[in-house]
Amino acid sequence: MKLICKFLMKLWGWKAVNGVMPHKKAIIIGVPHTSAWDFVISYLYYTAVGGVANVVIKKEFFVWPLGYFLRKMGAIPIDRSKGTSVVKQIINEMNSREVMHLAITPEGTRQLNKRWKAGFHTIAKATGATVYLGFFDFGRKQVGWIETMDLSDDSQEDIKRMKAYYRERGVIGKNPALFTAEE
Repeated sequence: MKLICKFLMKLWGWKAVNGVMPHKKAIIIGVPHTSAWDFVISYLYYTAVGGVANVVIKKEFFVWPLGYFLRKMGAIPIDRSKGTSVVKQIINEMNSREVMHLAITPEGTRQLNKRWKAGFHTIAKATGATVYLGFFDFGRKQVGWIETMDLSDDSQEDIKRMKAYYRERGVIGKNPALFTAEE
């Protein structure tokens, strides 16, 4: 699968920036999230560099045969019904594994959203996971990560720093009108 993913990335003109995250417990932030293609490109990237990135998907999708393939691709079923905490489920899942590289989009939607969610912050603090600032830049056709982010105790300030990083980097989503890193 690794060779197929490398081939597809090359065929489509995408360049991988960095390889597998070296920490056993990691959260990779995926920005900008403007299209379902973000998942495809990031899956190709992380598989091509030899990793398995985990994503959370609502449990209703895990029916045969789709569920089998989703699990093979690193997907984790999450119960989003009323009264269940998605963040708590993810923390429990991460704590139960020796290695987990979780891909999260703080925008939480493929629509324009100025209010990024802080679930990644709660998960990282509770599990000791390292936060990597990842990106899928359709303008440069680059996908990967460049640096990690040390978290403070203030999630909103950390989100402001994160947005500044992505503004400075100038990342472009598949649908540029659906992304903003402005406050």
